[in-house]
Formats: sequence, structure tokens, C-alpha cells
Amino acid sequence: MNSIDIEVLRSALDWLGAGRRVVLGTVVRTWGSAPRPPGSLMIIRDDGQVAGSLSGGCIEDDLIRRVAAGELALHRPEATVYGSNAEEAQRFGLPCGGSVQVVLEPLNDSTWPAELLRRVEAAERTERVVELDSGAVRLQRAKHGDQLFYDGRELRTVHGPRQRLLIIGGGQLSRYLASMAVMLDYRVTVCEPRVEYHEGWDALPGVELSTRMPDDEVLAMRLDEASAVVALTHDPKLDDLALMEALRTPAFYVGALGSRVNNERRRERLLEFDVSPEQAARLRGPVGLRLGGLTPPEIAASIVAEMTAIRRGADVSQPLTDWSLSASICAVG
Repeated sequence: MNSIDIEVLRSALDWLGAGRRVVLGTVVRTWGSAPRPPGSLMIIRDDGQVAGSLSGGCIEDDLIRRVAAGELALHRPEATVYGSNAEEAQRFGLPCGGSVQVVLEPLNDSTWPAELLRRVEAAERTERVVELDSGAVRLQRAKHGDQLFYDGRELRTVHGPRQRLLIIGGGQLSRYLASMAVMLDYRVTVCEPRVEYHEGWDALPGVELSTRMPDDEVLAMRLDEASAVVALTHDPKLDDLALMEALRTPAFYVGALGSRVNNERRRERLLEFDVSPEQAARLRGPVGLRLGGLTPPEIAASIVAEMTAIRRGADVSQPLTDWSLSASICAVG
């Protein structure tokens, strides 16, 4: 359950340790419909092996050929563009006439990958600053709101957990949701004050277990626009405490498990605790997109799908129906 950054950095260090020549590619700009967003990473070894992806396969073969031939990024960073015209977009299979600009950097004399890996594995959000003329790289703590920046002279990329997820409840469904969220680069905290649900969480990488009461945990985390909260206990004494505090924060997603009827009752209860009607309306409940899933992993997939859609600004106006969910989910909470 490593993030893409960790997989790429680990592979780079393994290859460099074996004496191979390695080039790092970063998507810095896209135009039109592009297969990968800015910030996507890929490394290319001198024999054509790769880790990560820049385009889902559209431009990788050409980059591999050019790196292996010594045409790109031998001594200092350089940029290259794919899909600059319709003919090229069609040749490389880029959708809808899209274009992708990639910065390539040689890594063979670099010492920063090991330090960046250490920081990312420690869940430290880190900004990497690259001077294109010299190839010099420095690492610094990323601030809230930092994002990829590229102006042809300097490249800034942000690594480590992009978002935070607070899960209320430590049941079976929470384990699937936590695992999927880690793979999506969330820093996950599971809040579970009930001791009977504590077993085994220390074996799940990238997940922190909190035994605080849920409302105290929400306040302690200082949730921001990159935060999400999902309540999964079915116990109003726990779920409602977390939700009434979370709905007052800028968290981009606040959701609760349960049927439509139960969530309407929950909204009514929240209004009695000085939660405003506007805040109560932000609650996603029943939680998750309408995928028709019934098992714990299927329900977890629907939740992370809805979180992703909202974070990316997709239309989630189609409501989730009960689809006889309330009876089946009570056994997996």
C-alpha cells in the first residue's frame, strides 16, 4: 500500500545503487484532455525499465527510446512536449488533442531521493524545488496550499500525503476504507475509543489509531480543505459527536454510513446541537456513490469514489438510494 511517490523513489534508489543510469520525468503542464495530471512521476532506467507513469502508455515508449539513446536529460534537467499539434497527438494516442509537457532530470549524481523518501515515508509533506539551469535541488517543508509550480526556470513539486482522512470507528468496513485511502495518498487516522476494536490496527501501514473521543479528535486535527471525515460506527454517541464538529470545519468531505431515513434523522439531531441548516446539508449520507455494492470492500470503494469525485469537482448530484443497504451494512460497521 505504497503511494506512487514511494514506489518511484524506492525503485530509483534500488536502480541507482545497482549503478544504473536513471532519469526522472514529471508532468508539469497539460492542455486539453490529458491521461495523467500535473505532478505525475515516472523513472526510466537506461535499459528501458520504468516505474510510475506519465501518460498511461501514450508517450512512454518514445521517452524510453530517447532516454536509452542518450537524447534526453543526460546532464541537467530539460523539458519536452508531446502533442503540440494534432498530428503528434494522434501519433502518440493522446486523447482529444491533448498535450503533455514533461520535465526530465538525471538522477545519477543526486543525493536528494533518499532524503525525500525518508520524509514521505514519515508522512511529511515536502516541497522539492528544482533549478532548471543548474539542476540543483532543495527540499523544504510544504505549506498548506502549496502545489506544483513550473515557469521554465524553476520546478516545484509537493510530495507526501496530499489529503487527510479521519474515520470514526474501527470495524471491518473501516479497515477496507483505510487501506484504499492509503493507496490514494491519504494520511489516515482511525478514531476508535472502544477498546474491543483496537486489535490489529498497528499492522496496517500508513494508518494511525486514535483512542480519543471523536469530537476531541476532530478538534485536535484542525481539519482543513484537504481533509475528509467518514463516520462508520452506527452509534450516534460517537458518530454525531464527530459530525457536529466536522461540519463546522472547511473539510471537503463529511459523510456518514446508514440509510436515507437514518441520515435524515441524524441531520435533525445535528440541528439541535447548534449545527446550522447549511452545515447539516453538507453531510453526505447515505455515504458513497451508487455503485450497488453490498460487501465491506464494495461499500469502501463507493466511499472513496465519492470522496474522489467531490475532491476533483465531478458532478455527484445523483443521490444514492437505500438499495436495501441499511440491513446489510449494520453487520460490517
